[in-house]
Amino acid sequence: MIPVTLTSARVHLDVPTRADVAAITEACQDPAIVRWTTIPTPYTARDATTFVDALVGPGWASDREYTWAIRRTGSTWLEGIVGYRTANRDLGFWLAPSARGAGLMHDAVGLVLDWAFEQGAPDVYWECYAGNTASASVARAAGFSYTGTGEARIPGRDGAPTTAWKGLRRADGSPASDLAWPAEAFAAGDVG
Repeated sequence: MIPVTLTSARVHLDVPTRADVAAITEACQDPAIVRWTTIPTPYTARDATTFVDALVGPGWASDREYTWAIRRTGSTWLEGIVGYRTANRDLGFWLAPSARGAGLMHDAVGLVLDWAFEQGAPDVYWECYAGNTASASVARAAGFSYTGTGEARIPGRDGAPTTAWKGLRRADGSPASDLAWPAEAFAAGDVG
């Protein structure tokens, strides 16, 4: 697929390029991103270059995975990443610490969900490692129904099984489950 650009009043989503290597490398030093993702650690500029060259471009070309850079509207600085993998119709994302709390991820996830549904996806799956309250908060706000806790589709960095919170968002907006989100999925002060 030819890469698609998505835009809202707050965010502009486009394809990460080598020009974003410094921003990706800087963001991936964040302990929260290291903790809740499987990025290499320590994370170097070489890792960011490999991500852009070996995952982003080939993902779009093969229709396997669509990866967008999250930028504030009017800025060229990469603030985060949101990706949609077609095999399981699943969504993943991270945001740099300096961009958190501004609604950027909310807008980015909404844009990608709308786009996926326009492409014909009947639903979109989400999961995060159990304990990642920030990711759970984004999923709840985006309308995902909590569908349970179980083994993550993506194992931990060491390859070992990891427990995940799971959710599903249907294109028609109907609830995918009547399960309540676990109490521990709410961060202190989170009004989910």
